[in-house]
Amino acid sequence: MRAASGPGPTIEPLCRLLQGEALSTTEDKFTRWKNHEELAEAMIPIVGKLHREKDVTILLHSRSLVNKSVIDILKTHRYARQIDGVELSVADTFPFLEAIAALDLGAAKVDLALLIRAHRAADGSPSIVEFTAAALAEATGDNKSPAPCPQDVVLYGFGRIGRLVARLLVEKSGSGNGLRLRAVVVRKAKGDDLKKRASLLRRDSIHGSFNGSITVDVEKNQIIANGNVIQVIYSNSPEEVDYTEYGIDDAILIDNTGIWRDREGLSTHLRPGIAKVLLTAPGKGDVPNIVHGVNHLDVDLDEKILSCASCTTNAIVPPLKAMEDEFGITRGHVETVHSFTNDQNLLDNFHKADRRGRSAPLNLVITETGAASAVAKVLPDLDARITGNSIRVPTPDVSIAILSLQLKRETTREEVNAHLRKASLTGPLARNLDYTTASDAVSTDFIGARAASIVDGGASIVDGDSAILYVWYDNEFGYSCQVLRTVQYICGVEYTTLPRA
Repeated sequence: MRAASGPGPTIEPLCRLLQGEALSTTEDKFTRWKNHEELAEAMIPIVGKLHREKDVTILLHSRSLVNKSVIDILKTHRYARQIDGVELSVADTFPFLEAIAALDLGAAKVDLALLIRAHRAADGSPSIVEFTAAALAEATGDNKSPAPCPQDVVLYGFGRIGRLVARLLVEKSGSGNGLRLRAVVVRKAKGDDLKKRASLLRRDSIHGSFNGSITVDVEKNQIIANGNVIQVIYSNSPEEVDYTEYGIDDAILIDNTGIWRDREGLSTHLRPGIAKVLLTAPGKGDVPNIVHGVNHLDVDLDEKILSCASCTTNAIVPPLKAMEDEFGITRGHVETVHSFTNDQNLLDNFHKADRRGRSAPLNLVITETGAASAVAKVLPDLDARITGNSIRVPTPDVSIAILSLQLKRETTREEVNAHLRKASLTGPLARNLDYTTASDAVSTDFIGARAASIVDGGASIVDGDSAILYVWYDNEFGYSCQVLRTVQYICGVEYTTLPRA
């Protein structure tokens, strides 16, 4: 099989065959599937080489194809049915991928679906090679952006969110010119602390095994994940660490402990080697709360203390923003049905909160949420009063928010769903908001979902100026993806998606 930059004697006829030029009505479906697998397999080395050598991420409908298996690539193509009504074939995308590989391309994100859509809108003229070169001209040759310098990242804390962010940082290390996880800061526990922390990174009961290789260097207190050397720094306090001793400079520190939430507390992280601090919890006082896709462009990039708000805030703000822009919101209530967290007890025991001390696996637990009040920080122009509450339930991951909204005009279920579906595909919320019409979807189907929230279109209820939306979110992984997007933006390594809409 050929995986070079130009069409080969095997792949090109196969593309034509699968595009329908040589199909017969009696074609064996299994043979057709194997042909699709062959093309998807040929895509993998091209996608990987572009990512490693040029910092080019290949997308399909905003979904990355980097480090994906043959089956994952085919499933991502099949997702196009929800968008265009028909499955997008690897035979359609492969020629565009080869045309991309032949270009002198700089760091960028390239969405094959957008390329194909634009080419079809132009009635297929000029040729794929010529069209691709013109569509990506702003990132090729003399126009391409210089490769960024590596950006050091430090994780303070290594719990549920910390380990998932670590996985994402390793996954996206690419050529090494982007974000680089340099260190993790934790309090040292008894026993084989380093090996146990590496094991927790390697295996996860919810999110499965780490995609790659993990080893440890006990003498140097290092975890090596897919070649990324992660220094484990043992410390009981931020003031104890001098990061320059480990060769770390101008780093962004991600605090996922939640111990410090105001500017004064978080500023203790601004030690030698640390330039900025990002909190993975709602910030208090004047700490800016960021929901990527909604208000990240408004952030003062000179700000040293920032917050990614909460997982629930990240889940509800994108659909609220979409609804406010189109229909206007008079008032609203958000009820979240949230998976239990490590903050709760396995069995009844003392807890500073009244109900969270009761057994998490055995009870539905009513608790407070600050997500509704946090909306005002992220959407200051939203004049609607938003209230909220939460129920913790005996599931380990994936939550659902129920948004009950009073709108400023009457509408229909069809109009609301069409608008939310469009917002999930194009525009500023395309990476943050997703949409599903699956009639049999349940919470486990959304484990590993990378969007901040997924609108369940089949559950929407609209009556005049009243709308009730059901929004799924992986409160661990989806939120971690939002954290990483925010880090990429404030560090200047969030590349433009081409071709532009």
